[in-house]
Amino acid sequence: MPDLPEHEPSSQETDAERRRRRAQFLRDLAEARELRDRVQPRRAKVARLRHAMRMRTFRW
Repeated sequence: MPDLPEHEPSSQETDAERRRRRAQFLRDLAEARELRDRVQPRRAKVARLRHAMRMRTFRW
C-alpha cells in the first residue's frame, strides 16, 4: 500500500479553496437530503420527529 503524500505548506490548498470545496459539498449534501425527503416522505417525517425528540431531550 503506497504511503499518502504529506501536505507541505507549498502544496497545501489555500483557505479560500478549502472553504469553496466545503460550501459545494454542503450544497450537494442539502440537495441530496431534499431529494431523499421527496422520494421517501414517510422516512423523512420519522427522521424529523426523531431529531425533534433528540433536541427536546438534549441538556445544555
